[in-house]
Amino acid sequence: MRRVFKGLGLGLVGLGLLGAPWLLPGWLLFLLSLALAKGLVVLGVLVLMWGGLVSFGHGLYFAAGAYTVAFLAKFLGVREAALGLLAAALLNGVLAGLLGLFLSRYRAIFFGMLSVAFSMILYAFLLKFYFITGGTDGLRVPIPTVLGFEVSARDIRTVNYFVNLVFGLLGLFAAWRLSRSPLGYLMRGVKDNEVRVEYMGASVKATVYGVYLFSGVLGGLGGALVALSVGHVAPDLAYWTTSGEFVFVAILGGTGSVLSPFLASALFELVRNYAIKLSPYTWQLSLGLVLLGIIFFYPEGLWGLYEWVKGRWRPKSSSKPSI
Repeated sequence: MRRVFKGLGLGLVGLGLLGAPWLLPGWLLFLLSLALAKGLVVLGVLVLMWGGLVSFGHGLYFAAGAYTVAFLAKFLGVREAALGLLAAALLNGVLAGLLGLFLSRYRAIFFGMLSVAFSMILYAFLLKFYFITGGTDGLRVPIPTVLGFEVSARDIRTVNYFVNLVFGLLGLFAAWRLSRSPLGYLMRGVKDNEVRVEYMGASVKATVYGVYLFSGVLGGLGGALVALSVGHVAPDLAYWTTSGEFVFVAILGGTGSVLSPFLASALFELVRNYAIKLSPYTWQLSLGLVLLGIIFFYPEGLWGLYEWVKGRWRPKSSSKPSI
């Protein structure tokens, strides 16, 4: 019976996601699109957390993916969304591959601080090379074509939502497969005891490197999707506060499931939108208090809260005969 209810719940969620453009107001659909795109970046942060590594510099890949789309449109006149996303994935794969050779050697605070340093180097480049990047003004991203088809300004919000939904589901499935693969289990083993992982014959450095590469590609795709959805990019995408936001959302969601980054991203975008509206000068303080509350009362995040509620419900249902 429990499986029936679970199947019905998943079916309703699926129908809700497919019908969102016709069920939600435009501003809320836009926030959901952003949550799906940023959820990919947070998912990249999450897979590193499996190994006890916290990246405070994922704004690097977020900005690199976004500016890839903008540069293609500005210098090459390429507006095709598929080409922009492919280029962002490839570029960030190369970038993560190069930086991963260096970062995979470090752990704890050293890993986090070095990731911030690389992100701030990109931020400085985007800020200073005005003739290429537009400086603080940023760059405009024109309305893209999708698989060769022109999209009107009236329909672009709906099209962007479905593109973000497709890539969000693909990223979710890839991370789920990774979590159940030998590489995913080795990454968790790295967090528990690196020495034992080495005694098993596995390379800790290669394990961290492989997951970091996957994480960087997710970050680049998320940045490219945000650029296509918003229509503008700016150097702040690479700033350390943006990277901190991704870590914030990862902690908010918890590490218990690959689904938690998307749920936490949706909640974060919604809460921030209302916080800015109600208290435009102190909304960061409000979010900080929420984070502290989660750390003190629900250190496993929203998914930990879900598991607690499910655990409270199970004993009551277990006393009834199964159907």
